Amino acid sequence: MRSILRIVGYALLIALAGGGYWLYQLVWGRPFNFDHLIDRQSIYFLMEQPELLTQLGAIDGTMLDYHSDKLDEFTLAERDRFYAVAKRNIDEIKSYDRASLTAEQQTTYDVMLWWQERALLNQRFPWATVGGLYPMNQMFGEQLGLPRFMQFSHQVKNEKTARNYVVRLNAFGTHFDQVLVEIERQASLKVLPPRFVIDAIIASTDTFRKPDPKDNPLVATFREKLGKLTDIDKKLATELEAAAVAAVKDVVYPAYGRIKATFERLRPQATEDDGVWKLPGGDAFYADAVRQFTTTDMTPEQIHTLGLAEVVRLEGEMDAVLRSVGETNGPLVDRMERLSRDPRFTFSADDAGRERILAGYRTLLEAMQKRLPEAFKKIPPQKLEVVRVPTYAEATSAGAYYNPPSFDGGKPGQFFANVRDPAETASWQMPTLAYHEGVPGHHFQIATAQNIEGVAFARRVLPFTAFSEGWALYAEHLAKDMGVYDKDPYGDLGRLQAEMFRAVRLVADTGIHAKRWTRQQAIDYMHSKTGMSVTEVTSEIERYIVMPGQALAYKIGMLKILELRERAKAALAAKFDLKAFHEIVLGGGALPLTILEQRVDTWIALQKKAA
Repeated sequence: MRSILRIVGYALLIALAGGGYWLYQLVWGRPFNFDHLIDRQSIYFLMEQPELLTQLGAIDGTMLDYHSDKLDEFTLAERDRFYAVAKRNIDEIKSYDRASLTAEQQTTYDVMLWWQERALLNQRFPWATVGGLYPMNQMFGEQLGLPRFMQFSHQVKNEKTARNYVVRLNAFGTHFDQVLVEIERQASLKVLPPRFVIDAIIASTDTFRKPDPKDNPLVATFREKLGKLTDIDKKLATELEAAAVAAVKDVVYPAYGRIKATFERLRPQATEDDGVWKLPGGDAFYADAVRQFTTTDMTPEQIHTLGLAEVVRLEGEMDAVLRSVGETNGPLVDRMERLSRDPRFTFSADDAGRERILAGYRTLLEAMQKRLPEAFKKIPPQKLEVVRVPTYAEATSAGAYYNPPSFDGGKPGQFFANVRDPAETASWQMPTLAYHEGVPGHHFQIATAQNIEGVAFARRVLPFTAFSEGWALYAEHLAKDMGVYDKDPYGDLGRLQAEMFRAVRLVADTGIHAKRWTRQQAIDYMHSKTGMSVTEVTSEIERYIVMPGQALAYKIGMLKILELRERAKAALAAKFDLKAFHEIVLGGGALPLTILEQRVDTWIALQKKAA
């Protein structure tokens, strides 16, 4: 409530200067129109999400910055407040007559209603937290995510944001204590992650506390950010760095000690069972997760069957490419493993090898950037950089991930590449990963959404996984359609391996959570079908265990976009325009697949009518 009053106070100051009536209506009165309602709901949501506000980067360091000295609340009360807000938002949305809205507003109506209703699904499960299933885990848990947030999202633009960086470090203790209270509450309800996850969390706390406080990444990053400020007194910068060191020593490290102690105490209560079926109401929770992540009504059984069929299809395509390059001997997985170890495609197991990998990704993305006009009408201007996954997080992080650019342009999009072991990366696997994370994948789609005009702000930022990951996987396929692999069969093999990897996910994720597969059973299956290293496969399977349903979104989303493209081609024949198709798919922001289908069908009908 204090934060709401504070930002409203700032809004009042602006209102006094001009535009007051519009701001009054937006914040307090009935909005001018439906878009204003959604903008107001978004504003109220953002005002209580200081970390998300920082990630957006629009007001950090300005007179409106009330948040960059705070971390998100992680309490049972915050979870219940979140539910109450979602219910209120649903009632407000339904108070509008959908039929009276414009076509774009009707899409916003459907998107926001879908989003808010899904936000209430976890109400059925008393053990749910504001941070979802397992708020601390080996992949994206709070103990890993908060340092990443400070390093890569908290911008140090001026003295205010520099001081607030230190304030946030000093808030680590309270924040993690809130998370631990929720973890203790979950444990009392018989909800704990599998034992291997707990072991990884414990190990990560030791790894994080290993450097001297002055050498911890939280301080090293801050030192680097301070060094880029041109208008800060050197004495003050030195004092702030010393304060950051003290915060890490006296607050952050002890908090990680409490995390370790808590999980060591809870470990005997954990089991070796990996799927969420073991949890109270676990089957229902997984069915909800499948619907939420795929944005479809598909069941786990249907997805499992689809995955098996896709694996068979892709095995045939991979075998054909392998034979074309002379790889004919042995099972498919053995041939893939041989290629992964082939000296023609490997990197040295040292920092020089790691730098070659990062440089290789940059070169691939620069080349693709030049070819984007072949498939797209509009190219977003936001920059993209390739960044190494922080060393303290390499052991348990995925092979790659993406962070979006800030809205103010102060922070570029970031493709994080995990180079913990250069032997895990073969050069023929790199193009498809670069296109997935960068352009025309995640960076292109998210940057495009940020630039959309004439729609409610929420439409520019909502993260529907099936759309965003489906698009990124579609982008891998698009590279082949653009002729990138015409003279590079090994690169095309990398694309097929990546698609096989996503098809196997359909089988493995549903196997673990719906068919009660063990972790090792899923590892063995994925390794046997992809030829990926055991280290990579293990990391992926362990991710599915703590993020049930999320891995299904990629392939389901890709298949839907390809289906819609083929539908448009068949309906429009010679009048089909690939660039126009991409514009209609991306031009509405991320959407549930059911709503995307309606949008494309409407576009097809309009194109046919115009013809």
